[in-house]
Amino acid sequence: MPWSPHAVILRDLVLGAFGTIAFLLDLGTDLWVAVQYVLGGHYLWAVLLLALLCLASVVLQLFSWIWLRGDSVQMQGVEPPSRRLALLHVLQLGYLYRCLQGLHQGLQMWRQKTPSDFEYADCLSLDISMLRLFETFLEATPQLTLQLAIVLQIGQVKPFQWISICASFLGISWALLDYHRALRTCLSSKSRLGLGSSVVYFLWNLLLLWPRVLAVALFSALFPCSVALHFLFLWVVLLIWVWLQGTDFMPDPRSEWLYRATVAVILYFSWFNVAEGSTRGRATIHLAFVLSDSVLLVITWVTHRTWLPGGIPLYIWLLVSGVSFLLGLALRLAYYSWLHPSYSQKPDRVDGTRSLLAPEPSQVLHNRRMTQLARNFFSKAKDEAASPGRVEVNGTL
Repeated sequence: MPWSPHAVILRDLVLGAFGTIAFLLDLGTDLWVAVQYVLGGHYLWAVLLLALLCLASVVLQLFSWIWLRGDSVQMQGVEPPSRRLALLHVLQLGYLYRCLQGLHQGLQMWRQKTPSDFEYADCLSLDISMLRLFETFLEATPQLTLQLAIVLQIGQVKPFQWISICASFLGISWALLDYHRALRTCLSSKSRLGLGSSVVYFLWNLLLLWPRVLAVALFSALFPCSVALHFLFLWVVLLIWVWLQGTDFMPDPRSEWLYRATVAVILYFSWFNVAEGSTRGRATIHLAFVLSDSVLLVITWVTHRTWLPGGIPLYIWLLVSGVSFLLGLALRLAYYSWLHPSYSQKPDRVDGTRSLLAPEPSQVLHNRRMTQLARNFFSKAKDEAASPGRVEVNGTL
């Protein structure tokens, strides 16, 4: 039975509130962990943690500000960002402001007796999802790797570290699921994710992420001076790969390199599609590349040391990682074989149109960024949705 408009809006509002609260809790947890490291005399760990937090925050504000300025030029009815908004971004509060603004717009829609499509709310929600994904891989995932490396190096886990590690794993998987759900809102020919599909999608991302993060964390624990060189080398390779795919996501060529550099960081840990065409091959290449690199890291551990500093044999972690990878891969294949939502019979629209009738151009707010990513991500839509009145889409698994 389909959900009513009010129920859909309420669901999205609750999910938006959950995402905002999770962001604040993650920030609070990071600061708490940094304080604990300072109190324990581990100043280097605290500096590294805060450095990751600050770097991710600066990049996040840059993306938010660039999009705001670009949208005021490209979209009808969007006012240029004010000095107050610029100050909020300088103070590193731009993303939080967007989250609160998104909740405000969603609440306004829910209060309407007859909810109507609200273009700016759509665009804002999609941008928040994208920014959340960037924050996850620029800060949460490296911070998780650092925490695991510290735990593996000292051979013990303190309560605040357990809380931080578990929160990071769940937050990363949630961000991937939220991003995938957001892409589907750009194309109305794509059915929405059901509860069962969402759970499986969440789990296979979690299970495939764990072995990669553990591989890098173990390498960091055993060879702390070499992990930066390893990351830099792979990041450059992945950056070149992204550049060769000819991305066109940002409003100008200079900011496009910021996007490519960020995507290269994501690809270091997880798959992320950036170009149209058949994505199955690129996803397979990326999986093989990351798996090969992880295997090389494993070989490096085993040939130099078979026990961790805490006295735990490495083969236990290898067994856990192998089982997690195989289970995650099986769930991923099962998801795309049986649980991947099919196409509905509705014509595609770019998010933000008020109705399925052709609106006046001046009335349309079009989030070009996310719509383009959606077209890149979903491949079968081109064949199944390429009919009069439908937007052709190209993309993925």
